[in-house]
Amino acid sequence: MSGMVVFINLAGAVALLLWATRMVRTGIERAYGNVLREKLRLAIGNRVTAAIAGFFFAIALQSATAVALIVAGFVASGYVSTAIGIATLLGADLGSALVVRILRQDLSLLIPVLLLAGTIAFRASESRNWRQIGRILVGLGLLLLSLRLIGEASIPLKTSEILPVIINYLSRDWITAFVLAGLLAWAFHSSVAAVLLLASLADRALIPPVLIIPLVLGINFGAAVIGAVLTRGERVDARIVPLGNVALRGLGTLIALGAQMSFELESSFFSDQPGDAVVLVHLAINLAVLVFGLPFCGLVGRMLKSWLVPTALPDEVADETRMSALNPDHLSDPRQAVANATREVLTVCERIELMLTWIFDVFDTPDKPKMRRIEELDDEVDETHRDIKFYLAKISESRLDEKSAAQLQDLLGATIKLEQAADIIAQNMVTRARKKDSRKITFSTEGWHELKALHQEVLKNGRLAFNLFVNADVDHARELVAQKEVVRTMVRQSEEQHMQRLRDGNDNSYDSSSIHIDTMRDLKEINSLFASIAYPVLARAGMLRKSRLL
Repeated sequence: MSGMVVFINLAGAVALLLWATRMVRTGIERAYGNVLREKLRLAIGNRVTAAIAGFFFAIALQSATAVALIVAGFVASGYVSTAIGIATLLGADLGSALVVRILRQDLSLLIPVLLLAGTIAFRASESRNWRQIGRILVGLGLLLLSLRLIGEASIPLKTSEILPVIINYLSRDWITAFVLAGLLAWAFHSSVAAVLLLASLADRALIPPVLIIPLVLGINFGAAVIGAVLTRGERVDARIVPLGNVALRGLGTLIALGAQMSFELESSFFSDQPGDAVVLVHLAINLAVLVFGLPFCGLVGRMLKSWLVPTALPDEVADETRMSALNPDHLSDPRQAVANATREVLTVCERIELMLTWIFDVFDTPDKPKMRRIEELDDEVDETHRDIKFYLAKISESRLDEKSAAQLQDLLGATIKLEQAADIIAQNMVTRARKKDSRKITFSTEGWHELKALHQEVLKNGRLAFNLFVNADVDHARELVAQKEVVRTMVRQSEEQHMQRLRDGNDNSYDSSSIHIDTMRDLKEINSLFASIAYPVLARAGMLRKSRLL
């Protein structure tokens, strides 16, 4: 078999591995992402519980990088401290390593079962959750199949004349091997995929035992860098978390590499089987980083914050000095300018999500500073909306192609909707929260549960809408528009149940009647504004009629 054919077969098997890993992760995110995200936010109360939560969350998503991006958002929004965020990532790294261990078991008999079950689940129902379950099962089947294909495709490499030369050189130069492994993890954007590939090659004796530890260390260093690079344009607080992971995990791998070069620990210490040794070394590295790094999360977070934010500036001033994405030098390039505006819209989305989350906190427990902060966030949204509007207006129409012109109009329309949603929260709902506090009004137990259920539904739909700015997924857009009817039904049922409580003489329902009904309608209007962000996505896909979805 020619070298080119071997390379094509191996590249195809690796591509299937990457695609299958992505299928599983996106399927879980789409089906259970909001639930998992909320559970994670509630679970990370201290460093130990944060590490445990990150561990299980990474197992669920099969990706520590996905956890890094989510937790960075939590820190930026003020939900958790940087120390807790870094601890969560250390736990996520260990969870991701355990996923590799699980996938290394002999699960070949499950391949046809998973593919069959996944296909049936996907095709047998129009329910979004069932289709995503099907996607997850098919992804797992393809992942296991890709590992078998990698093993089969790599067999001819044993007779290669070039590979031994490369391997012999790397066996003498561990620093180069470390760097190449780091680049491999970065190229894959997945330590799971990189370690599984390395283990499969080691099983075929294509990777000598002497190279296993340096290569696994390199993969771990490269995997730590991924989250830091993906958040490089975010706010300082969001960047500190993945950078803290780089500092602890990266420093840990470099120290381990230095120790390995000095003492040359045999990989057989972990397992006589080279493939299993790869996985166990990977687990041992991440466990060691978690155990030794957990006590230093706070120190690393403070050091990075003092380095990234000038100490002379208070937090409020530092936040105001956030670099705007609206670079005037890019106005001559309409596509780049529209992309810049889209990035700035994402900061508006972050503020609105925080406002929408906090508003029910102040309904439940009056907090005047938090109410003022919601109003300040509304002012920030107004200012950013104005900046985006003026920035887009400066783009020369003569330079716009048809696609860019459509994106510009869609983006401008979306920012208007977001600004209106922020106004409803800051002007209408905060006023009602103050009225509830000043008049000592208490919602009935049933009424409060109905309001909270609707609030969680609208918050979930808001996150769906915000995701459309990053990935204009048609399925997400359809789900978002379909949720309008769900919210309408919830509002109607709550109003009917509220009227029944009034008939039954419920004093709390009588006192809170006006606030209850008005809050329901505010949430309904906010949800409609979120849903309207999906219309351009559906219109471009030809899936929108004047009155209903196709």
